[in-house]
Amino acid sequence: MISAIGICAAYLLSNHDPAWLWVASALLVVHWLGDSLDGTLARVRGIGRPRYGYYLDHLVDAASTVLIGIGLGLSPYMLLSLALLIVIAYLVLSINVYLESHALGRFSIGYGKLGPTEGRLCLIAINTALALGGALRFEALGVGVSALDLVAFAAAVLMTAAVCARAARNLRDLAHAEPAAGRGPAPRSRTLNG
Repeated sequence: MISAIGICAAYLLSNHDPAWLWVASALLVVHWLGDSLDGTLARVRGIGRPRYGYYLDHLVDAASTVLIGIGLGLSPYMLLSLALLIVIAYLVLSINVYLESHALGRFSIGYGKLGPTEGRLCLIAINTALALGGALRFEALGVGVSALDLVAFAAAVLMTAAVCARAARNLRDLAHAEPAAGRGPAPRSRTLNG
């Protein structure tokens, strides 16, 4: 969480000096390490609390996503509206993963070959290009946009398409597992805990 706050601050400070993009990239690596190793470390130490850890991990992930998105939107490289669009799309993808976990009993945080690690690597690559002077800016429909704005919009469209495709598959699987009344045996009632 501390690294996410630092990433947000580094993006904000990049308004004054693009060198802060290097700091944001370094903190993205720290963020990845912390996010990747927390559960493993708890299991190795024998202090794992699966439900508590699941809840806390994903709550912190959501807060980190918001902080990083706000930082990007307050930097000179991305419109705040597009940064928030990315945040919303990412959180919808995450919500779908949590719904799958409960409704289908499967947990797969990635969509195809893309997941949080690839997202961080993409941000680091973008930070590097921007720090080296690649902030291509132009005007579209009377609004000043950057190349990063276009990448953000395309990413939001792809994330929306990915969640729609996966939701359609999930609904098809659930409809098959729980046929509508009159189309098979009546489904057993379920409580919230299963």
